[in-house]
Amino acid sequence: MKTIALLCLLAAPGVLHAADVADPVKEIMDATVSNWSGADTEWIDIFDAAKIDQRFSRDFVAKYHEAEKHPAMEDGISPFDYDVIINGEDACPLKDISITPEPPADGKTEVVVRFRKMDCADGPEAQVVSTVRFELIDEGGKPVVDDIVNEDSETKESTSLKAIMTDIINGN
Repeated sequence: MKTIALLCLLAAPGVLHAADVADPVKEIMDATVSNWSGADTEWIDIFDAAKIDQRFSRDFVAKYHEAEKHPAMEDGISPFDYDVIINGEDACPLKDISITPEPPADGKTEVVVRFRKMDCADGPEAQVVSTVRFELIDEGGKPVVDDIVNEDSETKESTSLKAIMTDIINGN
């Protein structure tokens, strides 16, 4: 009986499964790793029009499209003038990448990604571990990213990408 109840719970809509909850995060991180690999490859836009609706929540996409109306650079199309995953403009090939789904809470599942982005640098910054928290929700029976939260490695303060987009939309 317990087995049947567990199977019913696993099959219930709205429940994010550990096996696939991290899939959109893995896609985003695969693109980010490729972008910073040092190889002579074309940049992969994680907000590409063909993929944005598959990877991100409706609320995130709506905010992104509003923020797009305010490009960061005069001839640009992006509301950001930096890579939102590495939280900067420069990086080395990413090293020591880990992707860890946390237990669901309050209708969200957090997937924590850690990596070293300055491994090729001299000095202590080469050992700094960056932490990015992807907040995922279930929409239409599949996990989608609802926010990307960067954690400052020194202060441990967090910055929400949705909050940044709201500031861009409001002209802040």
